[in-house]
Amino acid sequence: MSNQTHLAVVGFGLIGRRHADVIRRTPGMTLSAVVEPNPNEQEAARAFGARVYASLEDMLSEARPDGVVLATPTPLHLEQGLTCISSGCPLLIEKPISVTSEQARQLTSFADRAGVPLLVGHHRRHNGMVKAAKQALMDGAIGDIRAIQATCWFYKPDHYFDAAPWRTKTGAGPISVNLVHDVDLLRHFCGEVTSVQAISVPSRRGFENEDLATAVLRFQSGAIATISVSDSIVSPWSWELTARENPAYPATSESCYLIGGSEGGLSLPDLRVWRHSNEPDWWTPISARNLICAMDDPLAVQMSHFANVIAGTEAALVSGWEGLKSLEVVEAVAISSSTGREISLVDDPVSGASNFASAV
Repeated sequence: MSNQTHLAVVGFGLIGRRHADVIRRTPGMTLSAVVEPNPNEQEAARAFGARVYASLEDMLSEARPDGVVLATPTPLHLEQGLTCISSGCPLLIEKPISVTSEQARQLTSFADRAGVPLLVGHHRRHNGMVKAAKQALMDGAIGDIRAIQATCWFYKPDHYFDAAPWRTKTGAGPISVNLVHDVDLLRHFCGEVTSVQAISVPSRRGFENEDLATAVLRFQSGAIATISVSDSIVSPWSWELTARENPAYPATSESCYLIGGSEGGLSLPDLRVWRHSNEPDWWTPISARNLICAMDDPLAVQMSHFANVIAGTEAALVSGWEGLKSLEVVEAVAISSSTGREISLVDDPVSGASNFASAV
């Protein structure tokens, strides 16, 4: 491998363009190819200075990149991911890793057998705020984590659905589309989920899916998280509107995660750690200090990490198995909300991923 890491982007939609832009402005990286069948998007891709292909197979046979960023619609991830792995090409696949955990298991197992690196694009783990929070939690800044309250509320306008009618169909509600991001961070902070109890509310706009859901997650550590998600609530309390990751979303000064511990509390993304002056005691003063963190673009940090994984100098922060575990929790939320039952998740001792057990 040369000093340059040659990367290809498959899919030139909104997220594909962001990845392509990160690659072309990062020293040591070259955007060698783009795969995009849509002629209109092909013109935009050529403006990035990359060779454009209409099919993944043609690109892999001619361009032979060091790695592929797969940013196509989720239903295409399994087939295209298997194609990349069969070619021995390391893969960074956008989240969610696939439509179902069964597909994700097929993909990750195949990558393991082939010895090909497979990463999942849960870029929030690469955010400096998340890294600072994770380190503080590991250092015992708030003692043992007891509970988390996570809010994922925002209002998607009607034209968002008019532009892509599939977003109104069963399986395309906020549980499937949005919750996987927050679930992955909760797992990152608290460890593995053992059971899920959830409830959902049908769409007020008459869509086939839900527009509001709330879930209680139990963790192996004993911690409990409550998480609420809606794409039809007006609020400033969501990661998109508080983390300042994407300039497309107007920033607020609010937080969307509250993490409660035996010795203190932590809010995110404002990174405030609350503790009493001496021993924990609600009759004594409590005050906050702010953690400091790096403010680099998490997508750029993630891409540099991908290059290092390709080079063999770093292990994957979010492997295919990690993406699978987060997807399984989201599936459990969907099943629980439709059946009204608590769903148990049992670890697979071989892979570390979970398998659904019978309802509790």
